[in-house]
Parts: sequence; structure tokens; C-alpha cells
Amino acid sequence: MSTTIEAVETLPAAEAGATARTAERVWPLYAVLFSSVSIVVGLIWDISWHRSIGRDTFWSPPHVLEQLAALVAGSSCGWLVLQTTFRGSTAEKAATVKFWGFRGPLGAWVCIWGTLMMIASAPFDNWWHDAYGLDVKIISPPHMVLAWGMIAIQVGAMLMTLARQNRATPAEQGRLGLLYAASAGILLTMHVTVLMEYAALGNEMHDARFYRVTAIGIPLILMATSRPSRLRWPATTTAAIYMGLGLVLMWTLELFPATPKLAPIYNPVTRMVPPPFPLLLVVPAVAFDLLRRRFTGRDWQLALLAGIAFVAVMLAAHWWWAEFLLSPHARNFFFAADQWDYNARLGDWRYRFWIFERGAVPLLRGLAIAAVTAVISSRLGLWIGSGMARVQR
Repeated sequence: MSTTIEAVETLPAAEAGATARTAERVWPLYAVLFSSVSIVVGLIWDISWHRSIGRDTFWSPPHVLEQLAALVAGSSCGWLVLQTTFRGSTAEKAATVKFWGFRGPLGAWVCIWGTLMMIASAPFDNWWHDAYGLDVKIISPPHMVLAWGMIAIQVGAMLMTLARQNRATPAEQGRLGLLYAASAGILLTMHVTVLMEYAALGNEMHDARFYRVTAIGIPLILMATSRPSRLRWPATTTAAIYMGLGLVLMWTLELFPATPKLAPIYNPVTRMVPPPFPLLLVVPAVAFDLLRRRFTGRDWQLALLAGIAFVAVMLAAHWWWAEFLLSPHARNFFFAADQWDYNARLGDWRYRFWIFERGAVPLLRGLAIAAVTAVISSRLGLWIGSGMARVQR
């Protein structure tokens, strides 16, 4: 009898201890999500800093924020790996990936790699500027190393959330689904920010290049991240988070004063130059969610229709939206139109569409290329999403 009583009393204590350890190790996930938000804030702030003030020093506030956020992500994931390796239970170790004798979630390993990439980009960027001058381009070799590190941390956050979501009970999946959508929205924000030089302004939305550029990665991200989601409108939620984050940063940056410091100064701005108004990605995202419900299990048909729908809906949404952005009605705090870099020579070009290939035939040919690209991107996204839906570690 005494043995039976002891076993009954010991089992709840062991379960309580396991639950406490599990709760203790949830905080790295929130730390990584916090770092992801901080990184994308630092990135957009950094671009605004370059456009408003210039590149004065590596130790500018947005640079420091980005690197500190990377260290938070990497160190929290490193702690998780060490805790799981040396103090984890058998069940906890079974839900991890082994690397160099250490055990940790797949997402944690991806975050650690991304942190190392971001840290390595700092001296590379300084060397690049010393060797080739002070540029303000988004796409350059050191900036791409930094971008890949940032994206890796976002992907790591998604994988960590997915692993927990796929192992969770139905009651917990709603909360984890929202966390996953938030990390997917941050990833989408990162991608669109990298495209800012080619597909962001209303001036570009009457040219086929805008639709070709947006068709490369946006359908892939929306499809890949929505397939493993437990939400009813996953792509729409992801796009809404991207737009909400972009709007908050746009409205916030406009509030702060700024003075250009790096010549030549042709446009003496007095406040931080905000990012452009976010793309209307909620519109194609709604189309994606509706198509996914109709064509479950038919990926090639879904990819074909989604790719064509993406270009058609983007064209319908942005063609007239671009005309509004170039009108006087958008030149205010809310829409933040007509705000240019301090080294831009202002002229009538600000209110014209930039057409690189004139004529109906080049436009239609470009839209056809964009549709084919979007179909391939959508199909690749579905394939990646199927793999992500099986993530358990």
C-alpha cells in the first residue's frame, strides 16, 4: 500500500516538474519573436536614416538596434540548445535536431546561423564603404549578407513556432497560430523592404517591371507560410500584419526631426524620410486564401490559378492606386507621398509614371512574364509549405 501511495504522489510531482521545464523553455521563442520585430524596425529605420541623414557612422541607433536584436536571438537560442543538450529530458531531446553533439530545435539552429551572418556583415560593410565609398543602396554585397542573416532569424522564429504548433493541443494552436502569422508577416516585411528600390513607389506601378519583381517572392512567401497555418485566413492575416507594421513605422518615423549631414544635399529635409505606403498585398492574399479552400490537394491547379490571379489582382489594385499616390490628395502625413531623399534633385519627375518599356505590347509581354513567374513562385511556395507543415522539431 505504501508503495502505491508513493507512486501516486510522485507522478504528479514529476509531471509538474516537466511542465515547469517546458514553460521555462518557452521564453526563447518570445525572445526570438521580439528580436525579429526589433530587426525589421531597425532595418526600416536604418534605410530612413540613410535617406534623411546619410551614413555617418556604423554606431548609428538603427545599426545598434539591429545588432543587439541579433545577439538577443542568437544568445537565447544558444541558451536553449545548451539547456536541451545538458538538462533536457528524453522527450525534449527527441523533439530536437542534433548538430555537432548539441541538441536544439531546428529553428534555433537557423537563428544562430542568422545571428552569425548579421554580425559578420558589420565589418564587411565597413570595409566595403572604405573601399568603394559611402553608398545608400539597399542591394550591395554586405547588405545582402546582412539581409540573409535577418531573413534567417525570421525563418528560425517561424520554424520554432511551427514546431510547437504542430505538437500542440487544439486549445493551444490558436495562440501559436497567431504567433506564427506574426513571424510570417515580419518575413514578408523583410522581403518587400529588400525590393524597395524596384517596387515600392506609385511612379513604378504602371510599368511591367513592378509586377515582374513582386511576382518573384511574394507569392512564394504567402503560399509557403499559409499552408502549415491553423488560421482560417492565413495569407490575409500575414499580409495584414505586414501592412500594419509598415504603416506604424511610416507614421512614427515622420514624427522625428532630421538634418542631412552627407553632401551633396539637394533636398534639405527637416524630418525623417519614411518608407513608402505599404503595397496592397491584402488584396491578392484574400484571393490566395479563397483559392486554397477551393483547390485543396490540387497543387498544380492551385499554383496556376494563384499565379495568374496574383498578377491580375495586383494590377487591378495598384494601377489606380498609383494614380492616387501621385495626386495632391496623397501628399500628407497619412499617405506620406512625395517624400524624397535629401540628395534627390526635385523636379516634375516626382509626379510622372516611370515607364521603362513604352507601349501596350511590352506591357502585356511583361505581365505575361510576371504571371509565369508568379505561377512558379506559387508552386514552389506550396512545396515548401508542405514540408513546413511536417515540422515537429
